[in-house]
Amino acid sequence: MKVWEMILLGFIQGMTEFLPVSSSGHLLIAQKLLGVSADGYMFYNVMLHIGTLIPVCIIFFKDILGLFKKPFNKLWYLVLATIPAGVVGVLFKVFNLEEILFAGYIPLIICYLVTAVVLLLAERKAKNTAVYKPLNAKRALFMGLGQGLGVLPGISRSGITICTGTFVGIDRETTASFSFLMSIPIILASALLEGYSAIKGGIVVEALPLICGILSSAVFGYIAIKFMLRLIKKANYKWFSLYIILLIIALVIFECLGI
Repeated sequence: MKVWEMILLGFIQGMTEFLPVSSSGHLLIAQKLLGVSADGYMFYNVMLHIGTLIPVCIIFFKDILGLFKKPFNKLWYLVLATIPAGVVGVLFKVFNLEEILFAGYIPLIICYLVTAVVLLLAERKAKNTAVYKPLNAKRALFMGLGQGLGVLPGISRSGITICTGTFVGIDRETTASFSFLMSIPIILASALLEGYSAIKGGIVVEALPLICGILSSAVFGYIAIKFMLRLIKKANYKWFSLYIILLIIALVIFECLGI
């Protein structure tokens, strides 16, 4: 990996991790267009996710501390919400499903189409909801199931968790903070798993590109979180759906041209 490639991928990861457009989908597209070698790519990908974890911990520091205060309800909800994505993530890793399923653009196009439709439905639901429900185990699990789908490239993790929170009637502020908190255990677990695989596989990691990529994803991740928090208050997701539709059109063209 070159320094400029990691800075660019860090920018893509940082800006798309918390906006409802699927960072993994964008990174997969960038990998294909840039011709980045698959060797060690997943390790660098996960390290970029570590970069975006930094602004989450900064912005939601008080919320993280609140997890460890009695009666620990929110911590239990977080554990419960993490299980579905953990199971799906392990299955993807063990059976190498991402490389098998997303060798071409068609599966990515389908997943992006799902994201676009869900965002439109969630905006309509949010603007027609007058009475909100509190976060509880059942609703947290529902958001966790959404996050499980978010493991698929093209299905936005942040978008699908915020939308599922909206569908079950949780208020926007709680949905947003819990969605961002949900990213912490998944990213940490992925980093540990991928780090172990890198060491076991003898992958040679270049320190400078890695550091530049992590810093890039952290800076742009901070910007994206701040923007998304303002956006969630307005529940204005249709422009992201439009962006995704335009992206799908581009992917169809890429597929037809064999790019």
